[in-house]
Amino acid sequence: MKVMLHSGEDGTLMVYVPKKDLEEHVVSQSREGDAILVTLENGWELSIDGLPEPLKLPQTVNAKRLN
Repeated sequence: MKVMLHSGEDGTLMVYVPKKDLEEHVVSQSREGDAILVTLENGWELSIDGLPEPLKLPQTVNAKRLN
């Protein structure tokens, strides 16, 4: 699914899912191989492949929901 990564007003990383009209803060993130695993406030876990370092925001990326 397509998601948009952006900075919140307080500078934290946020994810917006247009198809669900869902916007949540990222509460944790880790790296697993080439993918970054992020956990959102609502409990969703997303896997995002191929994010460049350093991360430039805002950015639309493909993500896979793990749970």
